[in-house]
Amino acid sequence: MARVPQIALLPDGRRLHLQDGPIDLVVEASGPAESVQAAYQSAARRFTGLLDELCDELPLLRAPARPDGCALHGPVARRMHDAVAPYAADGFITPMAAVAGAVAEAVLAAMVAAAPLDRAYVNNGGDIALHLAPGQSFTVGLVDRPDKPGLFGTTVLTAADGIRGIATSGWRGRSFSLGIADAVTILAAGAADADAAATVVANAVDLPGHPAIARIPAQELQPDSDLGDRPVTRGVGPLHPAEIDGALEAGAAMAEILIARGLIRAAALHLAGETRTVGLDTRTSPQAKSLIHA
Repeated sequence: MARVPQIALLPDGRRLHLQDGPIDLVVEASGPAESVQAAYQSAARRFTGLLDELCDELPLLRAPARPDGCALHGPVARRMHDAVAPYAADGFITPMAAVAGAVAEAVLAAMVAAAPLDRAYVNNGGDIALHLAPGQSFTVGLVDRPDKPGLFGTTVLTAADGIRGIATSGWRGRSFSLGIADAVTILAAGAADADAAATVVANAVDLPGHPAIARIPAQELQPDSDLGDRPVTRGVGPLHPAEIDGALEAGAAMAEILIARGLIRAAALHLAGETRTVGLDTRTSPQAKSLIHA
């Protein structure tokens, strides 16, 4: 029997809230009223049972991804694997690194298939799938840390950009991180792609062995974590400006590699009040119409 999620319009009457277990989505569509209604109905149908689909394959989703094949069956599970597969040959990564983005993509795809929309987004805790019809745009707000968001800049995405996914990762976020970035935001062709890359770049922002960084095995915090006994960051003490610069440069170098490989389009990295951007045109003013936060 499929799970019954919580589905309701938010008080503003424009956005739809979908929640089931750990999955918490905010959805908004723009277009003719009848199209928006049809899209929201389709989103609710696709969301119902989606968590169960993932739970059915959870052991494989928590196992290291393979660069040369996929044993998963569900469409969302396979999308998760496809997003992380480019990194599997270089180090440890599981499909769970792309779960939030892949879920957002699946719900958005159902909406777009149901009705013609001008714009739409599905925001899964800061991992966002976007739809933009020709001539449309979104203004995206970039946050310095996901737990206490502060806007440090904005960027405008247009339909012609080909960017349809945004994701943010870092040790202060809802998922574990091996690095020390407060936040790494990635722009990519899809939300699952951005989600996987955000994990990889955030892990690269690091100062291995630094005494000011507190780490603990992931399984001590969450026994069933896909990271097992790998040490995840739980605290970052004061760092020298040169150390902050070095950690950010390491992350920016990784982002440059991923851009060169065609895996992402741009990145913004934030640590201890300092920011690096790669391939990204940002504005410092937080005042913008149609702002969504990544």
